[in-house]
Amino acid sequence: MRFLAPTRRETPERLLWSRDIRFVHRLAAAIRDAQLLDLESGVVLVADAAILTEMTAAEVARIARNPAYGLVAVDPTIPEPYRYLVAMSTAVQQSGIADRIGMDQSTNVVQTKLLDYFFTLGGVHQVHLQPIVELASGELHEYECLFRPTMPMLPQSIGSIVQAAIDTGRSVEFDLFVVGRTLERLRKLELDRAATGAPRARFAINLTPTSLLDPRFEAHAFAELVTAAGLTPRQITVECTEQEAVADLAPLQKQVKALRKLGFGFAVDDAGAGYASFTLIAALRPSVIKIDREIVHRIASDDAKQALVEAFVSFGRRIRARLLAEGIETRRDLATLRALGVELGQGYLLGKPALEPQQPKRARRLVEEMRDALDDVREGFETFASS
Repeated sequence: MRFLAPTRRETPERLLWSRDIRFVHRLAAAIRDAQLLDLESGVVLVADAAILTEMTAAEVARIARNPAYGLVAVDPTIPEPYRYLVAMSTAVQQSGIADRIGMDQSTNVVQTKLLDYFFTLGGVHQVHLQPIVELASGELHEYECLFRPTMPMLPQSIGSIVQAAIDTGRSVEFDLFVVGRTLERLRKLELDRAATGAPRARFAINLTPTSLLDPRFEAHAFAELVTAAGLTPRQITVECTEQEAVADLAPLQKQVKALRKLGFGFAVDDAGAGYASFTLIAALRPSVIKIDREIVHRIASDDAKQALVEAFVSFGRRIRARLLAEGIETRRDLATLRALGVELGQGYLLGKPALEPQQPKRARRLVEEMRDALDDVREGFETFASS
């Protein structure tokens, strides 16, 4: 159902909302080609922004004894009918009486609108790729696929959108949307790589636990999606996001086991923070354990963080999982993580997210420098010991 009929205006528009019917109708009578809509919550007026100005509204409002109203610009980049819904919501809040009429926006309502807007923008969003590096050699291990939303009217991080999907019970809808577009992007990348004779690459894709338990993401169904995109399960690591608690681990264990059997890698994200506890990791037996970036940050000067990572390294070896450190930004932290036995790394120091896959040349150079520095230290120690 349309909120308002298309106006086909090429000029900017403004929207005004008020509970005072006489005020809005009086204003509409003074404006050419205005659209008027009476709602139970109030009256909406949409008109040419050059005519429906704050000065015009204020003049009529003065005559009408200063009723409460909200006046906002309509964003033409938002698809219809959402542009008017977003504008009306903003105007109601601007009026200052939203709470008095029961239209104060609950978190759930705001999140629902946010997701609706996110989905309508479809092909505008982008998939960036960040290299994950073998810390022993500096060579590429795989790329993490990072979905980057483009939302002109309501700029949001992907984390806030994921949380909105979880809070409103739309995790699966969100993941189907994101995975579909991600696989479409990877299909094109692999075609380009094949055309140049480049070897196949590996990619990590994020999913929420709820989606992993949905029939549409059942192991064989997911394998079919991947195969249809021209990839193989062995090219994909499924990364379980940390934002959602898991009440019953048994079904998730079964799904992870089925994924691993088909050749998928499986990673638990943000170990040491949120829900990614030793208990969860032990139950799921991932192939990769990702250490939370808050633990990685300044680990070179923090004994407690180093002890925690040592514990994870030992734990990972026992369950045959590789450790991956997120958010590596300094050489000191990189050197410390290597010394602690962490095998994989990711972060701005090693390679930033980009639309096109980047080879981690800087990472290889850093690893070579550290190897040379370590050899010098060992050589000096051996000379001192023999003297």
